[in-house]
Amino acid sequence: MEKNQQDLKKGLLPRHVQFIALAGMIGTGIFKGSSDTLSIAGPSVIFAYLLGGLLLLIVMVALGEMAIAYPGMNVQHLVNKAFGHRVSFIVGWLYWINWVIVTIVELLAGGSFLQYWFPSLPLWLLSFLCAAIIIGINLFHVKFYGELEFWFAGIKIFALIAFIILGCLILSGIVPSHIQHPISNYTAHGGFFPHGLSGTLSAFLVVMFSYGGAELIGVAVTETQDSKRVLPKIIKGTVWRVIIFYICPILIICGLVPWDKVSSVDSPFVQVFGIAGLPGAANIMNFVLLTAVLSAANSGIYATSRTLFSMAQTGEAPKSILKVSKNGIPLNGIFITAILILIGVYLAYLTPENIINYLMTIPGFTIMFIWISICFSQLKLRPNYKEMPYFQVRWFPVTTIFALIGLLTIFISFLFNPNNIIGTGVSVIIILLLTILAFTHKK
Repeated sequence: MEKNQQDLKKGLLPRHVQFIALAGMIGTGIFKGSSDTLSIAGPSVIFAYLLGGLLLLIVMVALGEMAIAYPGMNVQHLVNKAFGHRVSFIVGWLYWINWVIVTIVELLAGGSFLQYWFPSLPLWLLSFLCAAIIIGINLFHVKFYGELEFWFAGIKIFALIAFIILGCLILSGIVPSHIQHPISNYTAHGGFFPHGLSGTLSAFLVVMFSYGGAELIGVAVTETQDSKRVLPKIIKGTVWRVIIFYICPILIICGLVPWDKVSSVDSPFVQVFGIAGLPGAANIMNFVLLTAVLSAANSGIYATSRTLFSMAQTGEAPKSILKVSKNGIPLNGIFITAILILIGVYLAYLTPENIINYLMTIPGFTIMFIWISICFSQLKLRPNYKEMPYFQVRWFPVTTIFALIGLLTIFISFLFNPNNIIGTGVSVIIILLLTILAFTHKK
């Protein structure tokens, strides 16, 4: 195959990559999943987001260190270098499955937000329209995708900042509302830990789903200009901003809405504005939520198509996926992802009431599995660096081992949690099938 048919173009600028990672993380997990975490853990869910953010920071720095030590390698390439093609086969396909599911969840959430304005239309139809738009966007030059994602992400970041400012003004009484004694919501209704420490731990699955997407930086690195220089800055900025954009809004929601009154239908963000007596703002916020989940779905299609492309390069996916358009877009990878997205939309047609909740539990497992593989890869590759990168994990190996123990503890605890039996069952079956295929497939 000719060279220009096998190369992706380096069309992504640093600001594109930073916002792509932010876009992947700030989506359904915060705007819709926050209602699930609040119902599971109450206000104490803040501690789950804090610990999850710490684990995220360690994993991201480890990923950045390896990407600088081995320029031009993305996550799947690094795992391949550390443990060979069988492990990278499992990790690569698992990551692809993860993002297919995440993309479907984001598009279904987009359909549910559209139902706020069009309640008579079915979820599957509205989700199908969202899917058609997002797939179309990904067929253009990667620079156009990056630019659009930059503005998509910019809208939701601006909205979160506005929400935080407005929420603080309402909590402090500067902006009048009909909410009585908002601060008491933190300790009333069963206290700060209404379901005990076990409730806080149980929220981790959705929290990890929410933070999943940060590792998109490790996927986009092969299409990033001057990645060695900009990667550390991007990682540091992304991690701290995401922690702020998760923890501050949830603190505000807990103060303005009793945790046991948070709706499982509408986003808590829309609900806050409605309760605060700002119905016009609720419509604006719903529009922002729609752009937010479409942005995350946009990142999802990017992640799935590029993961397939890198696996095809190493012989872990069919070589036909290496076909690239004149604009440097992996067409077959996008086409395969599009087919599975349509299947996901069809599932929404079959079970519109439960489909989002069923699907949202699976990526939590797979993201933890990917993060665990990143940590193990760093432990394996660090002694083999030709030159120690200037950007590296501090207090190695203690820091990486701490992250591994934390991730493995969360992972194992959910395997034996009866409340996650569907997500656990599907995830275990997927991992077992991939393991069997890893030892039987031919390159």
